[in-house]
Amino acid sequence: MEEKIGWSVTDAVDYKGFPADRSKTGGWVRAAQILVIEICERLSTMGIAVNLVTYLVGTMHLPSATSANIVTDFMGTSFLMCLLGGFLADSFLGRYKTITIFAVVQSVGTGILAISTRLPDLHPPPCKKIASETCVQASGFQMSIFYMSLYLIALGTGGLKSSVSGFGTDQFDDKDEKEKAQMAYFFNRFVFFISMGTLTAVTVLVYIQDEVGRSWAYGICSVSMFIAVLIFLSGTKRYRYKKGSGSPMVQIFQVIVASIKKRKLNMPSNISLLYEDCPLASRIYHTDQFSFLDKAAITAEEDFERNGSSSPNPWRLCSITKIEEVKMVIRLLPIWATTIIFWTTYAQMITFSIEQATTMQRSIGHFQIPAGSLSAFFVGAIMITIAVYDRLIMPFWKKWKGKHGFSSLQRISIGLIMSTIGMAAAALSERKRLSVAKTAGATTPTLPISVFFLIPQFFLIGSGEAFIYTGQLDFFITQSPKGMKTMSTGLFLTTLALGFFVSSFLVSIVKKVTGSDNGQGWLADNINEGRLDCFYWLLAVLSFINFGFFLLCAMWYRPNKPENALEMESVVNSSSFEEKC
Repeated sequence: MEEKIGWSVTDAVDYKGFPADRSKTGGWVRAAQILVIEICERLSTMGIAVNLVTYLVGTMHLPSATSANIVTDFMGTSFLMCLLGGFLADSFLGRYKTITIFAVVQSVGTGILAISTRLPDLHPPPCKKIASETCVQASGFQMSIFYMSLYLIALGTGGLKSSVSGFGTDQFDDKDEKEKAQMAYFFNRFVFFISMGTLTAVTVLVYIQDEVGRSWAYGICSVSMFIAVLIFLSGTKRYRYKKGSGSPMVQIFQVIVASIKKRKLNMPSNISLLYEDCPLASRIYHTDQFSFLDKAAITAEEDFERNGSSSPNPWRLCSITKIEEVKMVIRLLPIWATTIIFWTTYAQMITFSIEQATTMQRSIGHFQIPAGSLSAFFVGAIMITIAVYDRLIMPFWKKWKGKHGFSSLQRISIGLIMSTIGMAAAALSERKRLSVAKTAGATTPTLPISVFFLIPQFFLIGSGEAFIYTGQLDFFITQSPKGMKTMSTGLFLTTLALGFFVSSFLVSIVKKVTGSDNGQGWLADNINEGRLDCFYWLLAVLSFINFGFFLLCAMWYRPNKPENALEMESVVNSSSFEEKC
């Protein structure tokens, strides 16, 4: 038996369903094959998103605000699909099949997009004159093909994104000290390769789009993803697989349903009389908060199955620990809600900020910087901030405070502050750009103002993302119940999705409220004739108000503790669904 434990991996199997052999499965090589999928996903999604607004305005001849909303809706849907991918992976398909299926879907969607940008019949003819009024907008058929390709990409991105990091950590045994250390390095390299994929997308791929052709760039994305799938499949016999125990959403619904069914029952005088079936070491302290859910633990005769089984009907009776886990999720929601606005400001960096860049001087000598490549400053800010935090701030904080850097909530607060300042900087730079446009003329193709005026807003929002992304990931994983790590990752990613959707909503509202019959207003069809700076100031004010709400929520938040007074296991390096007690 001891020999078997030595070579097999705990709770992992091989592709045949037998205990996974430590020497033949998992490890760095298999993790690298999984990383290839994520690199190509970032290359495709970001390579398309950061330069899509210029295609919609310049080729499809859509209004500025409409184009911005299409991009934010696309990105929002991509992250929202993470919930679907996570649910399918946990409940039905498993991570391996989920990654394979959705990676193929994304490859097909990108291929269709490449074809649609190549065929003349699938986009309107070029404008005959400079005046935008003479341009013919894309037809309904042309837009339907475009939307089909775009949302196939969104479906593929969301589906595979929810499982890649989890399947990567499955290749390491967290109960083995050596492999547990390797797992920590995997996450560092995972974040690094995401950033490298994004950086390649906003530089090389955007340059190919502008100088060679979009169909070539999108074709490269499609082919690279297809090759990545083949590389991923080649490791099938060497991967380690872990079985999930079903979706944690079921447990949440069970607690809610059971508490509703027993809402008229009186609570017992002693809390110890409530139902509990978890081992003592796994139990969580009962809390008085959200006490209406406690009624799900009141024992009644009809709670047990009629077939004589001692197991209760989970839709009628839930243990105190399961109820407390649901309470833990509910406590996350105020913090979750107050981080959405950051991603609304982030959305402006790949929409209006890119459109600003198209009107400004972008030349360095004889080289013309593609407008979409301005996002390189954004990605660079993220990488620089992470490096400074890792090498300077964390050692300093350790010496001064005796802690390993800022807490998750502190990092989130820093990100929210920087986004507020970033929007104020964006408003000031846009005011300067508009003053130049007023002097040069609104129809001037290239205004006599350097695109580098936009660097402060890219840098501030990028640095803010470095803090808030790591803070959110840390908070939602470590503060969620032990068996709901996958769901908490999906919950975190929904803040990105909703941030993009809120951006679309705000753009629509602002355009309707400030617009006029001739199409002008804050968000005019020609941004040189609008007041984009006012829109940025609006976002700065909303971000400041939101930061105030965040501080209140952070002070209100109180983490749960296990009943045996030990700290709950912190598994920042694992997003896998762990078996419930």
